[in-house]
Amino acid sequence: MKTVIIDYGSGNLRSAEKSFERALNDGGLKGSVELTNCAKMVRSADRIVLPGVGAFKDCRDGLKALPDMWETLQEQVIQAGKPFLGICVGMQLMATRGLEGEETTGFGWIKGEVCKIEPNDPQLKIPHMGWNTLDAVQSHPVLEGIETGGQGLHAYFVHSYHLAPFNLEEKIATADYGQAVTAIVARDNMIGTQFHPEKSQKLGLALISNFLKWTP
Repeated sequence: MKTVIIDYGSGNLRSAEKSFERALNDGGLKGSVELTNCAKMVRSADRIVLPGVGAFKDCRDGLKALPDMWETLQEQVIQAGKPFLGICVGMQLMATRGLEGEETTGFGWIKGEVCKIEPNDPQLKIPHMGWNTLDAVQSHPVLEGIETGGQGLHAYFVHSYHLAPFNLEEKIATADYGQAVTAIVARDNMIGTQFHPEKSQKLGLALISNFLKWTP
């Protein structure tokens, strides 16, 4: 099993790579983890991870700057149905469009918009940065064995925008930050986390392990 993490100049690539390698080793799973900016390498992969840090448009433009990468992701995720994990802005790019700065189109895999967080408590600062528990609103294999709710494990967030899906069945988990902030979305062979599993310690490693075992 080969998992590729796409390197397009945005994301916690080394920490993500180490987290996936640890999840493989701890789970006794056979496979490899490779960082790549090559579309050909993505086509040969079994699982695809798209990280992302920064503004929606900057990440989209960086990804589109890699030869054939945008089209290859459409082909491999939608047509070939390979398991896909988007992290932070990598998750947001799954949306129809982003509204950060200027309207920018995404992949359109999860119908919805990436809009600014608007907490109802003025004491809550933007960006949302820190540790939060997750509230599961749908069951999903990537959450198997992970304790959610107020006494559950914590995930690490750092963001000012979140994906608001039009189809609420594609919203898997939220986090409370003066509003129900979207934490996980999923559809078919695709999943996205607004938080950073590679920085989320026990919860993150469990989620990555579940993703590596997932057979959608």
